[in-house]
Amino acid sequence: MPRAKNNVAAHQRHRKVLKKARGNYSGRRKLYRTALETVNKGLKYAYRDRRNKKREMRSLWITRISAAAKMCGTNYSTMINGLHKSGVEMDRKMLADIAARDMTTFKTLANMATGK
Repeated sequence: MPRAKNNVAAHQRHRKVLKKARGNYSGRRKLYRTALETVNKGLKYAYRDRRNKKREMRSLWITRISAAAKMCGTNYSTMINGLHKSGVEMDRKMLADIAARDMTTFKTLANMATGK
């Protein structure tokens, strides 16, 4: 009985990996084994950095809110605490957007937070 080599499936699997490896330099895009290593490592970085992106964005929002709060005569922690106590349910993303686009509304929120 002849030996089954699974050529079609192997070729498809190789083609799929090499397609993902496009844009790399030299053997990283041409040779299956090195391309597979490159693709796997890239997928790990992508998985990790999807989570890191959320961290970095929150940090950016906090920095923007802090800068705008200082312009209004308060600091970040006092403002966030005051907003929570006054019942304003806004997340940091919305606050940072308001701070960047509409300073008069942000000043109103800062006054609510400080009780002025």
